[in-house]
Amino acid sequence: MLDQFRFLTFGWRDAIEIAVVAYGIYRLLLLIHGTRAVQMLIGIVVLVLTYALAWIFKFTMITYLLGILFTYGAFAALVIFQPELRAALARLGQSQMSRIFKRMEVSEVAEEIGDAVERLSRSGIGAIIALEREIALGDYVASGTEMQAKVSADLLATIFTPYSPLHDGAVIIRGDMIIGAGCILPLSQAAMIDRTLGTRHRAALGLSEETDALVIVVSEETAKISVARDGRLTRGLSPMQVRDIVAGRAPRTTAEQPALQLRA
Repeated sequence: MLDQFRFLTFGWRDAIEIAVVAYGIYRLLLLIHGTRAVQMLIGIVVLVLTYALAWIFKFTMITYLLGILFTYGAFAALVIFQPELRAALARLGQSQMSRIFKRMEVSEVAEEIGDAVERLSRSGIGAIIALEREIALGDYVASGTEMQAKVSADLLATIFTPYSPLHDGAVIIRGDMIIGAGCILPLSQAAMIDRTLGTRHRAALGLSEETDALVIVVSEETAKISVARDGRLTRGLSPMQVRDIVAGRAPRTTAEQPALQLRA
């Protein structure tokens, strides 16, 4: 057997193939992260392991039943993973022109969000806004009320108006659309240095720790604007700084000052 392995050679084609496959798996994991597809994928892995053990120990009935399940399971998988497959094909088909329009779209969204947080901060109204990036936030949308509304400062200000049905929770934005309101986000377990930080700031940090989302918080107590990303909280920002961060115009070195950070 060792003699057979001596004939194996590793060339540049193999390196390219490994890199392409690894990148494809990485993009697939990013696509399904934060969606129900993760739980379904875990269930499929459990079934495959069960089938392997049944085959090893010669459990014929179990292998027969699982064999039938796998035969028709491919068709079921197409139905179950339809949203993820559609999203993957849509991203794969994005052209350079569509990316240019997307940058214009992000700039418009940044302006609307900046106007909204300026109004909310001036009125002393608390708010938390999460912007989806590469990692999907579908599971968190399911915890609140699903929406399909174009991002606007008026709508965001209305949602967070005190005593409105959806004010107590997070708004989740995908692209230029609000896809959820009143959503529940995971709370960070990091020790807070500043005791004035409340549940909204913990929720913003918690989501930024688990995903790559950009989360904007307006404090109800102090009216200060904060931004959480990559498990770090930047406080005391101006609406103009928020616009730059959302639009990707602000470098991390200038937008995130160490004196304003709480590291998770």
